[in-house]
Amino acid sequence: MSTVYDFEARTIDGQTQKLDAYQGQVMLVVNVASKCGFTPQYKGLEALWRKYKDRGLAILGFPCDQFGHQEPGDENEIKNFCSLTYDVSFPMYAKIEVNGDGTHPLYKHLKHAAKGVLGSEAIKWNFTKFLIDREGNVVKRYGSMDTPEKIEGDIEKLL
Repeated sequence: MSTVYDFEARTIDGQTQKLDAYQGQVMLVVNVASKCGFTPQYKGLEALWRKYKDRGLAILGFPCDQFGHQEPGDENEIKNFCSLTYDVSFPMYAKIEVNGDGTHPLYKHLKHAAKGVLGSEAIKWNFTKFLIDREGNVVKRYGSMDTPEKIEGDIEKLL
C-alpha cells in the first residue's frame, strides 16, 4: 500500500523534492490559490505552521489554477504574493493539477485515500486539505470551508 512518502513533487523553486523528507511528521497538504475567496486561509495555515512546526507539523502548499482561474501567475509570482501578502514560510510547491487527466500522482493518491462528499474523489475547490499522520497515511480530508483554525484540534491529536 502506498503512502505519501512514495511520491515526489517540484518545489516552487524548481527542485525535485521526495516527500519521504517529511517522514515522521504530521502533514497538511493543501491546494492553494492567490485570487480566491479562501485565500485568507494562508494566514491561518501560516499560524498553524509557526505554532506546531517544532512539534513535527509540515504544511505543504500546492498552487492550482483549475478553479475559476484563481492562480494565474507563475511560480515566482505565486512565491512573491505568498511572501509579501501572508509572510508564508511553510513549504510551497510548483503549480499542479488536482483533477482531470493531468492530476499530479500525489493528488491521485490523496483523493483515493480520503474521498469527499458522497464518495467523490474530485477536488471541489481551492483550499481542500488532507491531513496525513506520521506514518504517511491519509487520515482525513477537509473542504474549502474548513478553516485551519477549525482543524487545529485534529492536528494536535496526531502530534
